[in-house]
Amino acid sequence: MTELLSNPVKHYAWGSHTAIATLTGRPSPSSEPEAEMWLGAHPSGPSLLVERGRTLDEAIADDPEGELGAETLARFGARLPYLLKLIAVDRVLSLQVHPSAEQAEAGHARGIYVDAYPKPELICALTPFSGLAGFRAPEEAARLLAELEVAELEPVVARLREGDTAGALRLLLEWPERKRLVEAVVTAAERLGHDLVTRLAEQYPDDPAVLAPLLMNRHDLRPGEALFLGAGVLHAYVSGFGVEIMGGSDNVLRAGLTSKPIDVDELLRVTDAAAQPLRVEAVDGLYSVPVPEFALGRLEAPDRRLEGGLPRVLVCTAGEVAVDGRPLRAGESAFSSGSAGGVELRGPGTIFWAQPSRVADVSGHGA
Repeated sequence: MTELLSNPVKHYAWGSHTAIATLTGRPSPSSEPEAEMWLGAHPSGPSLLVERGRTLDEAIADDPEGELGAETLARFGARLPYLLKLIAVDRVLSLQVHPSAEQAEAGHARGIYVDAYPKPELICALTPFSGLAGFRAPEEAARLLAELEVAELEPVVARLREGDTAGALRLLLEWPERKRLVEAVVTAAERLGHDLVTRLAEQYPDDPAVLAPLLMNRHDLRPGEALFLGAGVLHAYVSGFGVEIMGGSDNVLRAGLTSKPIDVDELLRVTDAAAQPLRVEAVDGLYSVPVPEFALGRLEAPDRRLEGGLPRVLVCTAGEVAVDGRPLRAGESAFSSGSAGGVELRGPGTIFWAQPSRVADVSGHGA
């Protein structure tokens, strides 16, 4: 059975006043910035099953096998292993990284992480979408920093020339006179036309992480293009509107562009300086990634039956799509339980859906 969902919207300062409101047909611009709409069973913001008048996490707790299906229950326990989101980025997010499954489990046992699960992510663009993810080659980053001609950065440049990206990052994270360094960087960045550096410095005038655009790779996605961020990949979204899916976890380590605490030692232990994001292309409508927690589906003008046995969250992002005969308009969403016999998708619009990866999917890693 497919059931309509009502979903919470998260109001973070970096969000948009128009993107989510316009898609969901509410007054735009909104009075507060709307950063994310959560679709799933996360305890901090579960979706409401409209016809039952109860949240999805409550329904799963009462009937795990009926809601999740036997396969998902056996693999992940009595929880939905993913969280689907609409994410609207008007200001750059904090630099962050997430632990692997093994690191999360061990760290949770030591009291470092709030749960024992990994938090891989996939972003699929609805509008042009930009992010920083993965480090540049150290020699390239060294060249860009050297071009600033900021004498204080010479030790950082030296570490990069030695191939020690982690050591360079530690120097910046532990920098003593932060505001003075950023002032010197801004003067040089304005001279060289590094606009994102200067924009970040306006928001974070005492954070050396404003150098992130020179240290990291920039990724620009067109609508329908997707980027997978696995464990250890340092990243920050810059701008745009998209559909994001992630592992159902709250484990995050921040590296800058934030007022929140930074655990430098754990951050550097988890961050893999060689790790890069993966561009993922949909195969037969499915973006498959090398993790078991999720896969993301997307179809335009679908005429498809999805096989049963998996719990799915579905959201229409354009036009109208009938889901098991029930019309979903743009911004509307539904849940199909793991015990359902399949899902029929028909209509002229665009539909996304989230599901756990099938066991066989996890061996592939996209393109």
